[in-house]
Amino acid sequence: MNPAAATPSSQHVTARVYRMKTEEHLCPFGLKTVDLLKRKGYAVEDHTLTSRKAIEAFKEDAGVDTTPQVYIGDKQVGGYEEVRAYLGLSVPGDKETTYQPVIAIFATSLLIGLAVSWVANGTLVSSRMPEYAIATAMTLLGLQKLQDVESFSTMFLNYDLLAQRHVRYGYFYPFAETLAGILMLAGALIWIAAPLALFIGTVGAISVFKAVYIDERELKCACVGGNSNVPLGFVSLTENLVMMGMGIWMPLKMLIF
Repeated sequence: MNPAAATPSSQHVTARVYRMKTEEHLCPFGLKTVDLLKRKGYAVEDHTLTSRKAIEAFKEDAGVDTTPQVYIGDKQVGGYEEVRAYLGLSVPGDKETTYQPVIAIFATSLLIGLAVSWVANGTLVSSRMPEYAIATAMTLLGLQKLQDVESFSTMFLNYDLLAQRHVRYGYFYPFAETLAGILMLAGALIWIAAPLALFIGTVGAISVFKAVYIDERELKCACVGGNSNVPLGFVSLTENLVMMGMGIWMPLKMLIF
């Protein structure tokens, strides 16, 4: 049974929140809990614990180890995560697979591509706008990996064929992707950027295709870093195919135009 469905008349239910608010520390989870309950229509009694003595006394009386603590009606619900679960919401830290990080990066890259096109060409949509957007996406994806190269390389080893043969390639990849993206965004040193993008994109596309469509393995993609919950699949393959395309298009455009 959905807990949220069990409390349909939240407007008529009082939620008592006990949270830490001292001169040294304001508990962020306490604030988030109060805000969440108010947004869900509960009448909130906000009890702030303003000293260490008051906090320890509350914990002892309530038989709990942490604050905030929430009571809805006569029921002791618990802290912020327990309240979210009680309301039928996702709990932070859940390991469900999601495309949200990739969507956020690609959407932001598109907007940056439009912005750069406007500044450089005086129009939102120009011939270079797709290049700006894709190069930005490569840079942002590389940056995600560079935040924790060790974690990225570990997850990368699950499916990348070259990294499995040469482990150091997993450490090289984030720097190569970021550098290629920046150079393509600037339209500079394409003789370096294009081969880099073509090489890592080709190896990546082959690796993803084999892992997902031939071996039919269910893996997490390291495309947004080593701690992501993005599933390895069509999006990952598309990312690599786009890099391959950029690696071919950028030098070809220089020859044509």
